[in-house]
Amino acid sequence: MFLLTNSLTLARVCKIIGKSTDGKKAICIDKENQNEILAYIKQSPRHTKKWLHIVQLILEGHKNTELYDKEEINEKCKDVTAMKFFKGQENDRIYCKEQKMEDGLCIIVTAEIYLKKKSEKVSKKEIPIIEKVAQYEYKIE
Repeated sequence: MFLLTNSLTLARVCKIIGKSTDGKKAICIDKENQNEILAYIKQSPRHTKKWLHIVQLILEGHKNTELYDKEEINEKCKDVTAMKFFKGQENDRIYCKEQKMEDGLCIIVTAEIYLKKKSEKVSKKEIPIIEKVAQYEYKIE
């Protein structure tokens, strides 16, 4: 017997690049997109500093919706978040997938980059990216 569902998950692999001091949260990077993501983060000291600041906020459990927030635009997009770089300037995003692992570890996987977001609201260009990230299901390498 087969069970059909409306949800499609895309199996992906990630690796841990940072962990909280209590060991309950980890920042990971999508293996398939890691070169693009790392190139973005390392392109300038300004980008690296912003990245480290956002990661520190997440791992220490601080809330700052100006830098990191949920992107729940519809029912399909639960657990998708965005790291927000230089709002009001370049306005770039790294879309992330938050996922609870079997051992209880909460991983935040940097999954996709979107450069130069133009509007305050989520536009038709961002919706497919966010929906795609929502379908990702990660295994840690």
